[in-house]
Amino acid sequence: MSVDTLLTGGIVRPLAGEREVVDSIALAGDRIAWVGDLVDAPDDVRRAARRVDLAGRTVLPGFVDAHNHVRLGSDAACAQLAGAETLDEVAARLHDWCAANPGDGWVEGEGYGYAGLADGAHPTAAMLDAIVADRPAAVFSYDVHTLWLNTAGLAALGVTGADQPFGTAELDDDGRPTGFVADFAVKGLARAGMRALKERGLPWASTERQYERLLSSLDLAVASGITTVVEPQNSPDDLALFQRARDEGRLGPRLVLAMFHPPTTTDADRAEFKALATEFADDRIRVGPLKLYIDDVVEPHTAALHEPYANEPSTRGRTYYAPEVFADLVTRLDADGFQLFVHATGDRGITTVLDAVEAARTANGPRDARHQVVHVECLRRADLPRFAELGVVACMQPRHASPEIAGPGHAWAEAVGEGRWHQAWPLRSLQEHGAVLAFSSDWNVAEMEPMIGVQCAVTRAPLDGGAPWQPEEAVTVDDAIRGYTIGSTASVHAEDDRGTLEPGKLADLVVLDRDPYDVAPTELATVAVRETWVAGEPVHRA
Repeated sequence: MSVDTLLTGGIVRPLAGEREVVDSIALAGDRIAWVGDLVDAPDDVRRAARRVDLAGRTVLPGFVDAHNHVRLGSDAACAQLAGAETLDEVAARLHDWCAANPGDGWVEGEGYGYAGLADGAHPTAAMLDAIVADRPAAVFSYDVHTLWLNTAGLAALGVTGADQPFGTAELDDDGRPTGFVADFAVKGLARAGMRALKERGLPWASTERQYERLLSSLDLAVASGITTVVEPQNSPDDLALFQRARDEGRLGPRLVLAMFHPPTTTDADRAEFKALATEFADDRIRVGPLKLYIDDVVEPHTAALHEPYANEPSTRGRTYYAPEVFADLVTRLDADGFQLFVHATGDRGITTVLDAVEAARTANGPRDARHQVVHVECLRRADLPRFAELGVVACMQPRHASPEIAGPGHAWAEAVGEGRWHQAWPLRSLQEHGAVLAFSSDWNVAEMEPMIGVQCAVTRAPLDGGAPWQPEEAVTVDDAIRGYTIGSTASVHAEDDRGTLEPGKLADLVVLDRDPYDVAPTELATVAVRETWVAGEPVHRA
């Protein structure tokens, strides 16, 4: 193998082999040729045509973001509502956006965190009318699971009843839409839902707006040190966006694309998914897994819990399938050879998924499927060992567990109640029970940068300081970095060519300004990405 690039003079952490730290790494084309100390390097490494002085910086395997919605956000054309803690703050930001964007077209906002509500109440059209009365308005929740419309927005999207192609509209006692639309992630982001939103004129759903979001997210990914993105929810209509980015030279990170399998999926759809997995099967764009939902989200009480919600005891949430129906579906898809990513946030939802995987293994026999439970936000203790026992990956987002997002006083913690706080994002407990942890951002639900997630996993504390929440579930720096490299790589069957710095693997790496293993836990998020390399070439330099 002819070596063409040598990076030397720094801290190289291969995350594999006998030595934790060396000072050099050599590349040959798009692969790693050699890793070690320069003093021990063979002649062909020393003669590399391109020598990069690391100047003491740290090299890690490129981060693999196991669940990142690069196609969905963030959208620069929307009013940004993240951090608006009251309805007055939401109103101020929307008023500012309207002043900067006059006219009679749509007002769109994103990042709404259920501000201005109490006891699990849902936002209403009347509340939004008081802010935006003369133009249709659509506000996406921070997790893109719900949509909030004003009266003009309801009319523009033709919402008159509960069942909509893009969600389930809440109705008041007189059967009129309230302005709150649930199930948006399940229906609105599906093929039929996006087509309906385009046809009804919501600008957010247009092809060009989607492409602009994709390019922005891809650029942010490589700037964050991410060399592989797992995009977890796509329809066949969306693949043209990724191919366009590749054709135009804008595809910085590698992509693994999961196809969305909503409850309405047909045999013909599944055959199309199989065909696309054959068509898109190289190391830059790979189609393969399927994304399903068993429940929704905790904050609006649509996740499935074993016991009633603390602040709405009349409900335990719901599952999208009866348990026996879901077990039959998982068994069928498992027999067809699909890997499954199943969104499950509530403890009853997670149990239902694990029961279904167990049924599939009983019927089909064990195989290395690596089905995933995605999010694992509220997990009962009895289910901790079942992940390892069933070969199920826990795909989790450490940032979501931050106390300033989900902790006491916030919608998540108040909904599940203090008696279940010990079940919140149990990173260490799952690890101690042998589960594979695959870490991710869930962009744009939270920040994309992996080092932010690393700090949150290690401290379980607010980013800007303060007391930790459930600190017994924190993990070590090494555990967290492995969750963003080895674990997330294994979660998509890519460990043969990614996740560690070893000869023969793809030359995907990140150069950091400091060694995260030698930084105070509360400063991990400030460790900066200086360079990101994909296939042996720099795709980002700070």
